[in-house]
Amino acid sequence: MKSDNSCIFDISLESFEKMVIQASHQQPILVDLWADWCPPCVVIAPILESVISDREGEVLLAKLEVDEGDNMKIAGRYQVRGFPTILMIHRGEEIDRFSGAKPRQFIEQFIDGGLAT
Repeated sequence: MKSDNSCIFDISLESFEKMVIQASHQQPILVDLWADWCPPCVVIAPILESVISDREGEVLLAKLEVDEGDNMKIAGRYQVRGFPTILMIHRGEEIDRFSGAKPRQFIEQFIDGGLAT
């Protein structure tokens, strides 16, 4: 699930601190914690990517494949109980989250709510 859009990028446990926590002080970042064996993850991925692309840098999307390397440690750090889970990180802190596949309108409203805080 790679993207040519610079607003959408893959992360790992090693890059999380710099690419998400530190970068979130500049703009909000959604973190998509997903797994390739997870049907709802496959359903929501193109919707998330489309929403982020349409917002042209207003918010970024960091994609974390939880089954690669030590990436599951991030899921543990945020006490994620199911996949996909989408975290909104701003100013180094989680400000909101949702789990499961959601329609585009829900995702738009989720982002709008996070940007308003």
